[in-house]
Amino acid sequence: MTSTAGHTITVEPAAVHVRAVHDGQVLAESHRPLVLRETGCPDRYYLPPEDVRTELLTPSETRTHCPFKGDASYWSLPGAADLVWAYPEPKEQVAAIEGHFCFYATDVVSG
Repeated sequence: MTSTAGHTITVEPAAVHVRAVHDGQVLAESHRPLVLRETGCPDRYYLPPEDVRTELLTPSETRTHCPFKGDASYWSLPGAADLVWAYPEPKEQVAAIEGHFCFYATDVVSG
């Protein structure tokens, strides 16, 4: 956990089954995601690359910077720009998410 001036981030293994689907196509499915909880943001699931259909994704030119997590790189699908992101070299406090992919829309699957 890292906490700075009222801003807290935690990263831990999530005991859930998650799936990322776009236009009916499964892009990722994992039984071993990491959940990142950050003050003021929705919980985000970070999936290991082995559980992501990276062959469907195209690297984007988009880069963003988070003062708490580091610099993010993005990937797109045809007609869906910057749908996925990852932190190739995250800050030490969130090092566990290195190389993991995060999707804007991820569903927790029951059963």
